[in-house]
Amino acid sequence: MQALRSISYYLIYLLPLLVLAGCSVGKQGGVYGSHTGTNQNDYTLHDKITSSGQGRYSQKIDSLPTNPTDVSKVADAVPRSEPKSRGGNASSYVVFGQTYRVLNSSRGFTQTGTASWYGNKFHGHLTSNGEVYDMYTMSAAHTRLPLPTYVKVTNLDNNRQVIVRVNDRGPFVGNRIIDLSYAAAYRLDMVKTGTARVKVEAIDPVQWQAQQAKRQPPLLASNASQNNVFLQVAALGNAQAAERLQHRVRKLTQAPVRVVSVQGKKPLYRVQVGPLQGHSVQATIQKLEATDLGRPLMVRN
Repeated sequence: MQALRSISYYLIYLLPLLVLAGCSVGKQGGVYGSHTGTNQNDYTLHDKITSSGQGRYSQKIDSLPTNPTDVSKVADAVPRSEPKSRGGNASSYVVFGQTYRVLNSSRGFTQTGTASWYGNKFHGHLTSNGEVYDMYTMSAAHTRLPLPTYVKVTNLDNNRQVIVRVNDRGPFVGNRIIDLSYAAAYRLDMVKTGTARVKVEAIDPVQWQAQQAKRQPPLLASNASQNNVFLQVAALGNAQAAERLQHRVRKLTQAPVRVVSVQGKKPLYRVQVGPLQGHSVQATIQKLEATDLGRPLMVRN
């Protein structure tokens, strides 16, 4: 918190630079760089306004993935009950001279406004709650919602919907209300435009899971029998740590476990269980949920 409060003292001297650093227009007319990518335990104003591109981020301006993977089949985040993260949940914080107050609960929260997305610049860096940002997963940043919170986001221009897990703070530009990962933005068909009019609705994980159980009890097994399913346990920035986790998960599940390397400015190593089919999918999910690893992310090959 002290580091965040210190930001306001620099604003008088650096306001002109902040205006320039706030956003940049991409080749397709999309607005990039709308997200500050703040980690409340490790934020410095210099990281955002440096003209040399040095500092916390190796890029000055956000951009599309250099070699994008196909994210059209990335599944929605699966809502589950989680405790509040240790990081990113201070009752209030200050960014660029504005005070933001974090909600005690997301219950009943809805909001309509402009969404933006953030990508390659922040890929592999820590989010506000201390996790690693992976632009190929279904995540988002919000200024006020508790971390983590699961929300349904609807693109009001085309009615496309996604479910994302909010684990970061932002956006801090203009009137934008949520910053989506590249994968979520792609699913909503807003990558080229950069922004979109959306409705954000918080999800109660308990109610959501109860509704899914009533509506689609056999759906998981049916879909899994037709497609190879992988359960992503984590996305790590260290290859050795990913290998250690791979061995641990293999012992826990007695199933194949792979490490998928995603190259970029900061490489990521995704630890995934599979391929799985049929009832083994749900059984493996239950095994992983019973550990400190929590519920995995389902992806289809």
